Amino acid sequence: MRAFQNFLRSGHSPTLFAAFLYFAFSCAVWVLNGAMAPFIKEAYQLSAAQMGLMLSIPIVAGALMRFPLGLLAQYIGRKAATLVEMGMIAAAMVFGLFFVHTFNDLLAMGVLLGIAGASFGVALSLGSGSFPAQHKGLAMGIVGAGNVGTAVSVLLAPPLAQWLGWQAVYGIAAVGILIPAAVMIFIAKEPGDVNKQGTLREHVACLFEHDGWVFSIIYCVSFGGFIGLTSFLPSYYFDQFGVSKVQAGQLTMLAAFMGAAMRVVGGWISDRWGGLNTLTVVLLVVTTSLVLVGFTGHSIVLTTALLILCFAALGAGNGALFQLVPLRWPTTTAVAGSMIGEIGALGGGLVPSTMGLSRQYLGSYAWGFFLFAVLALLVLAVMRAMQSRWTRTWAERGGRARVQPAMAGA
Repeated sequence: MRAFQNFLRSGHSPTLFAAFLYFAFSCAVWVLNGAMAPFIKEAYQLSAAQMGLMLSIPIVAGALMRFPLGLLAQYIGRKAATLVEMGMIAAAMVFGLFFVHTFNDLLAMGVLLGIAGASFGVALSLGSGSFPAQHKGLAMGIVGAGNVGTAVSVLLAPPLAQWLGWQAVYGIAAVGILIPAAVMIFIAKEPGDVNKQGTLREHVACLFEHDGWVFSIIYCVSFGGFIGLTSFLPSYYFDQFGVSKVQAGQLTMLAAFMGAAMRVVGGWISDRWGGLNTLTVVLLVVTTSLVLVGFTGHSIVLTTALLILCFAALGAGNGALFQLVPLRWPTTTAVAGSMIGEIGALGGGLVPSTMGLSRQYLGSYAWGFFLFAVLALLVLAVMRAMQSRWTRTWAERGGRARVQPAMAGA
């Protein structure tokens, strides 16, 4: 407890809380269509492929919006950027409440839900910006645990949709987003860790470096897997096991909550053991658990247990990767984090579509799980190939923070 108190005193804890709350509400909004997918499928009589498309669009749209928001935050400030985004989210929810009448309208709503998905890099950079390097992994893990918003969404949205109608849930979200906006206005403080005199080229340097792209493909598995599977699982449980719409959300919540909680643990472990060491274990666990899920479609108990294990690893991997980002890009963390988050979330957008196509054309969801497992194994091989150079330049052995940071490009 004393160590945690020392951690809180080392930075600005009210901003850490505000960033967590902002990210949690944003994540909850981002996956609303996934949480309500069984209701939407019934309303529009969607095929498996159409469901996959509908679930993929918010993820892809959110991914594409992350880098522009991160770049905006580099110039107007991260706190101001969060308020701009939350205003846009509220407007998007009003559109969903009053103007979604057809499947095409629903796809347009998916693009608007993507606004909420843009929050990631700015939230993590804002929350961790005032903390020293040796504590940034834990700080980013705490903010990143805002992923718990996805668990809250899949838990609460189905019963609300059953009670009030699924479009009314958009209206509830429009009111709810005012809470993190008020907290952000009154208690958050802009950290001073940004190089405001840097050129545009310096701010977007991660786009032109191999390290940025390697980090991005790792995040395709860790966060892409988390958000893609969270959006897909309510439909999977409803279709594969014949549970009710509300039960499908509750089962998804078990896995999503574990993933969010383990993000904090992943950041904390990585501060001590090293992000690269942690990611090695994470990718091995993800590969193994997904292969086994592909073979357990007959048992809801085994499937759920394996998915909880998989999500625990994915959550820890998210925390581990973002323990490394501020070590590699210490003065442009918001932009680098947004760029990595963008590519990673794009990977997540492939998950529902792949699963839908697997079910419709191959007769089983198993092949989608197998494909994702192979991707995780390939990413592990790429990371291990890069690890020796990283630990000679900007990180200590295993991916721990250097006492005296080395030049990233050395």
